[in-house]
Amino acid sequence: QVQLVESGGGWVRPGGSLILSCAASGFIFSNYVMRWYRHAPGKERELVATIGTVGATNYADSVKGRFTISRDNAKNTVYLQMNSLKPEDSAVYYCAVTRLNSWGQGTQVTVSS
Repeated sequence: QVQLVESGGGWVRPGGSLILSCAASGFIFSNYVMRWYRHAPGKERELVATIGTVGATNYADSVKGRFTISRDNAKNTVYLQMNSLKPEDSAVYYCAVTRLNSWGQGTQVTVSS
């Protein structure tokens, strides 16, 4: 079955960086668009970044220029490099393959001083 396992979350001070990873299994990873979402308490879930099968990317305006999504099809892994983090980036981050209606368990990112 489809499995998505995120890692790399944690606590970081404003201005810091984190890289999230999402290891995928149970499907032909290279054939699918991958997405990162985030969900903060009291807010709606937000689509953060998308990467297509050949590497085309798209970002929410709130993270453009600070976050970078990438994928390694040989490792069945999608990444989210997050730089210049702000307190408002604090959320649970999920990777997803929406075409298969599958989500990971999420990883918490907390940005505070």
